[in-house]
Amino acid sequence: MAADAVAAAMAASSLCDDLEPATVRTCIRDVLAAGAARAGERVVVGGWVRTGREQGKGTFAFLELSDGSCVSTLQVIVDAAVHPLARLTATGTSVLVEGEIKEPPEGTKQNVELKVSRVLEVGEVDAAAYPLPKGKVKLTLEKLRDVVHLRPRTNTIGAVARIRHQLAYATHRFFEENRFLYVHTPIITTSDCEGAGEMFQVTTLFSQAEKTEKELKENPAPSESEIEAAKVIVKEKGDAVAQLKAAKASKQDISAAVDVLNRAKEHVSKLEERSKLKPGIPCRDDGSIAFENDFFKRQAFLTVSGQLQVETYACALSSVYTFGPTFRAENSHTSRHLAEFWMVEPEIAFANLQDDMNCAEKYVQYLCKWLLDHCREDMEFMVKNYDKSAIERLELVSSTPFVRISYTKAVELLKNVTGKKFDNKVEWGIDLASEHERYLTEDIFKKPVIVYNYPKGIKAFYMRLNDDDKTVAAMDVLVPKVGELVGGSQREERLDVLKQRILDAGLPLEPYEWYLDLRRFGSVKHSGFGLGFERMILFATGMENIRDVIPFPRYPGRADL
Repeated sequence: MAADAVAAAMAASSLCDDLEPATVRTCIRDVLAAGAARAGERVVVGGWVRTGREQGKGTFAFLELSDGSCVSTLQVIVDAAVHPLARLTATGTSVLVEGEIKEPPEGTKQNVELKVSRVLEVGEVDAAAYPLPKGKVKLTLEKLRDVVHLRPRTNTIGAVARIRHQLAYATHRFFEENRFLYVHTPIITTSDCEGAGEMFQVTTLFSQAEKTEKELKENPAPSESEIEAAKVIVKEKGDAVAQLKAAKASKQDISAAVDVLNRAKEHVSKLEERSKLKPGIPCRDDGSIAFENDFFKRQAFLTVSGQLQVETYACALSSVYTFGPTFRAENSHTSRHLAEFWMVEPEIAFANLQDDMNCAEKYVQYLCKWLLDHCREDMEFMVKNYDKSAIERLELVSSTPFVRISYTKAVELLKNVTGKKFDNKVEWGIDLASEHERYLTEDIFKKPVIVYNYPKGIKAFYMRLNDDDKTVAAMDVLVPKVGELVGGSQREERLDVLKQRILDAGLPLEPYEWYLDLRRFGSVKHSGFGLGFERMILFATGMENIRDVIPFPRYPGRADL
């Protein structure tokens, strides 16, 4: 069997003889990590020039090369005899080179360099037009958002991308190790999980209206007289068929006459259909938009959360999670808001609020520990350039049990604060602001805090109503630097209570009938939470603006690429 497999592979490879041979490229991270141990070895590396400079009166050039595998660059030396140097030294130039790894002279900062013997490929740059500066000159993070397609080439965005990757990978590792199933929930939905109404609508009505308007200009709708004339022809053709039948004409003649009649009827039908075409968005008699004419035959939106849908799988497969993009049409320009962002949302059957808090704490600690173990160089870059306490914060959160206090207790502690004046007044019933959350974690407890049992009036309809009829079994995980990182709850499993909560939120029951079915048919106690993925990256890196920790930020007025 093994011999057959080898033979099949060789036969398949022979089909590729007309292609270029594959490039076996060594990433710069591996070259630098091995250091002098790989001296003398020949390798192929590729990357983009961060800085390039000719030396020795133009006889050779130094290139600082980055391929995105790590923060550090590899020093590459190219002789003028190998390749024209002017084509290699501009910042942003891409090169694929082959050469020998060498130990640099003593006293240099590099522990290894590459002496190039062949330049295999070059992607040249118009230096005057290239928007990223050379060397240590830096653009502000805000300015980099104007060149979002090129900003991954900078140290900062590259480091953030690697940290983001590791956090995503660690997320899947954590839930796999804890026997959760990954469920892909829909991006297009017909229900509003949060009940806030700040949703992006998904519709084809506008494109349909534009198409109809263009069509009517090119081919106006038929008049009533045209339709009546066509109907007269139908009557004439019908009479002709009747006469042929009465005269006992041949089947061939009758069949031909019937075909003519059917084509006349079809023409009338098309005319009548076209006569109904009206410019603009289709509306009902009461002036409301006729969504029954839309693609999904009803209103549809971009999801604000996959939670409701993933609950259906939790109520069958026990422990599940979804991890995907979510959307909010909130006209906010703060450093903590995006129109499109990613959420990690686990859901656990047979779990109460305590189970939910335990899972959230364990997950956040796992992420922090993972970065410390697998992303040290990038985290050290963040410490050096953005937040001196970033690694200390990860160490604290990864190793310290979280404080757990009720919302009522949290409000009491904040009201008794004397050395600090909050911008937002503290009183029972308010939704805690970021300044309150951070004060709890950074000043009062100096560690992560889980606040639970929030007033029902400030939380979503699906959260389980407590016996006091004033609070719900909700919890938020608060961390230093960011404030709220995780929000979750035990879900309301009682059918009658959930129905009333939906109505109290001012929502119609009809779109949630399927959600109510989960309570009608084998209802189960279950809990879950959502972690804002970009907030986790903010917390880990110490970056100030959420727009700089997502590859392609979407916010009011901006949706580049």
